[in-house]
Parts: sequence; structure tokens; C-alpha cells
Amino acid sequence: MPHSASLASLSPVVVVHLVLAVAALVLGPIALNLRKGSRGHRAIGYAWVTLMIGAALSSVFIRDFRLPNLFGYTPIHILTVVTLVGVGAALFAIARRDIVSHRKGMLRTYLGGCIGAGAFALMPGRYLGDLVWHHTLGLV
Repeated sequence: MPHSASLASLSPVVVVHLVLAVAALVLGPIALNLRKGSRGHRAIGYAWVTLMIGAALSSVFIRDFRLPNLFGYTPIHILTVVTLVGVGAALFAIARRDIVSHRKGMLRTYLGGCIGAGAFALMPGRYLGDLVWHHTLGLV
């Protein structure tokens, strides 16, 4: 969708997904850097987990038939499963009081689910990439 992307043309499910994902992107480092076990860490962590699950589940309803796909699901949709499994495993680890596995799991989920997915989504030629790089910033 080169050079024709605009915020007004986003579907409601994409807007929901984008809001959840950006909020998770912002809250992730806060949760990771707060004192472990503190009330703030738990509160921000629960919010982050909720945002990540919401973003992952909303991605199921975002399909793209232009790219190589299987019923509209493209390779980035692999991150949907990876994110849900990662969050679940990290929560299971903390329930077992395995803090090391919990921290590693949450960090990996943040890096893959937020940073990795965000970088992929912002590539030129992808809808969000065109929206940001060309339409908004006038680049590319």
C-alpha cells in the first residue's frame, strides 16, 4: 500500500491492536526495571501481561492476503503463538517462584513480541511502515 496509508483508513481491529501494542511497548521496560516483587512491579506487570495478551489475540483478526500467507495469516502471526506461550510460561515460572525463568521469559517476550514485531511492522512496504515513514514523516 505504498504512499496511500493513513490513520483514517485503519480498521477498528488494527487500531485496537496498535493501541495495545504501543502501550505494551511503553510499559515493558518500566516493569522490567522496577524493583522485583514490589507492588509497582506487579501492577505494571499485570497491566503489561494484559496488554500483550490483548495485542496477541487481536492480531488473529488482522489478516493480509497480499503477502505470502495461509488463509490470510502471514509469517508475523507466528509471534501471536510465541507471545501467548511466552507470557504463559513466564507466569507459570513466577507461580513456581522461579524468578530467573520468569525474568528471562518476560524479557524474551518483550524483545520478540514488542521489539521484533514492531520492527517487522515498521518495515517499508508494510502498511504501518508506509504510514510512519512516508505519510507521517515524509521519508522513504
